[in-house]
Amino acid sequence: MRSLDGLVPAPCVPEPPKIICVGLNYRRHAAESGTPVPDRPIYFAKYRNSLAGHRQDVAIPAVTSRVDYEVELVAVIGSRARNVPVPRALDHVFGYATGNDLSARDLQMRSSQWMYGKILDGFAPLGPYLVTADEVPDPQDLDLRTWVNGELRQKSSTRDMIFSVAELVADLSRAMTLEPGDVIFTGTPEGVILGMADKVWLKPGDEVVCEVGGLGRLATPLVDEGATSTGSATSTGDATSA
Repeated sequence: MRSLDGLVPAPCVPEPPKIICVGLNYRRHAAESGTPVPDRPIYFAKYRNSLAGHRQDVAIPAVTSRVDYEVELVAVIGSRARNVPVPRALDHVFGYATGNDLSARDLQMRSSQWMYGKILDGFAPLGPYLVTADEVPDPQDLDLRTWVNGELRQKSSTRDMIFSVAELVADLSRAMTLEPGDVIFTGTPEGVILGMADKVWLKPGDEVVCEVGGLGRLATPLVDEGATSTGSATSTGDATSA
């Protein structure tokens, strides 16, 4: 049997029809951003070019100098959903994964529309696993953590979400048809670089490791633009004492 240690997995959902993201969906993250708690979900999109797998190198392009991390619970739709009520919304979720909504803050904040800072190549790492919904009894009771080079940066819980996964699925289904394979990045908690007084942005050579509940650790090595994307067989995320 071939060992998995030397392999770089593909994104756990390689060709989603839609990649939908939610902004400011944690109370303490809204507070650290100096933003009022939204009364309705804030949505934006990413695209397939942004997908990256566990241990896949992600290049920081010259167009940005302010790259940030965002650990997120990702919900993956399993059956067509249109106008579904909140109590039945989770019936349409196939499973869950760990995601990292990497963000170029200088590009994100240059206008009121965030998309330009979110759509960079490789800026939506996803994986390493897609865990079926029956293995996640309550998506609103999962711990989230992020490490940068072994240092713990984010530590929170999906209990701090403003809009639950069920509420997001139901709300989106009122405006569009959700299809099998659609992925929803459900927002990030506090602890991002943007909210820090001393902002030291991510740089080539850093490694970001994100973890959500028992969904697995997602490692993302950052490299210079133009570097070969070969991935890495090791991960500082194995150090649980950070």
